[in-house]
Amino acid sequence: MPRIIFLAAVWTIVTMIILLMLPNLLPDRKLLTYNDDELRKGALSKGMLPVPKDYSGLLKIKDNSEKLLTIEKIALGKELYFDTNLSKNGDISCATCHVISKDKKHHDSPLVNGLNDSSNSKVDCISCHLRDESGTERFSASVGEDGKEHPFHLNTQTILNSSLAKYLTWSGEVNSVEEQAGLSMQSPFKMAITPAEVEARLKKDSKYIKMFNDAFKDETASANDTVSFENTTKAIGAYVRTLLTRGAYDRFLDGNNSAISPEAKRGLTSFINLGCKGCHTGMSVGGQVIQRFPLKDFFIVEALGFSTPFISSSDVFPFENIGGYLGKDNEHLFRIPILRNVTKTSPYFHNGSVSNIREVVAIMGKHQLGLYLSETQIDEIVEFLKTLEGDVVDYSSDKQ
Repeated sequence: MPRIIFLAAVWTIVTMIILLMLPNLLPDRKLLTYNDDELRKGALSKGMLPVPKDYSGLLKIKDNSEKLLTIEKIALGKELYFDTNLSKNGDISCATCHVISKDKKHHDSPLVNGLNDSSNSKVDCISCHLRDESGTERFSASVGEDGKEHPFHLNTQTILNSSLAKYLTWSGEVNSVEEQAGLSMQSPFKMAITPAEVEARLKKDSKYIKMFNDAFKDETASANDTVSFENTTKAIGAYVRTLLTRGAYDRFLDGNNSAISPEAKRGLTSFINLGCKGCHTGMSVGGQVIQRFPLKDFFIVEALGFSTPFISSSDVFPFENIGGYLGKDNEHLFRIPILRNVTKTSPYFHNGSVSNIREVVAIMGKHQLGLYLSETQIDEIVEFLKTLEGDVVDYSSDKQ
């Protein structure tokens, strides 16, 4: 019996050594290279499409048969998005957490206005980066009504380009921006207001009564029924559907070869070849899939002098899981984040545990793809991600 145990142990060690050495014995993986036209065609063929330049293009990317988008609904939704009266104590609006400018001149957000007040002597990273049009307040955990922090320490995902996603929220259990607007208003750790209170407040405002009547007069039996919680969510959703961004990446997809650098092009090539585009796809470059995270774990046998990873499935996050959130159904299932403007939306992952984008790329390479990315590959992928930065498209100039 001792001899059998000894042989089994030896066999196990030999097998592990072979597995550890196998990647080094195989020839290096040769990644395909592309010229500009081939790279563009490859991206487009994977569904990585440019954001529309104009309002008519915007209407084409979504089925508007139900008239989700009309000029009147968008105008009403914009007013509601920045209105703090839609929260229980009148302290916060949608824009408090999903920070964007109401116009080109300033941010209409109590949080940003406070930070940017000339009498405020405190200057920190947030003071500047809240101006980045990130669509999020960039805290590690969202803070709502009465300063309540999210019970699972989840951070705020960007509102920008969110209407392009198939799934919303970290668990992916919400499927439309209209649904999410209603849930956020009612959430006790967000805006904490009831549908009845929303309707009562809006019906006291003659401006809103007119705007609701203009936006929903053809969809309700009576003008008295237009001011409703459901229509409030529809209007906010209409405005959110216009919050799409365009940047260098879109210009490259449109045919401008000089829009992005050679390093960024190599990063996009790696993004496609290594498999990142399998999850981060679509016009939004993400938000289309619910995926397990992490997929892989690494066991490195340093004592034997090998640094090659032995890959297995994992239930452990590669960072401290502050808040204890485990994804949908506690199964480590997460909505794949949207990568547009990702370089402006740190801190990263569901609880904001990682602040550096290079570290994020390395983690994703290891724990989703099972790859140790080189420093050069990481740099090039980050350069590609920078091309996904963009400004909110002004669709108002050409509305008919």
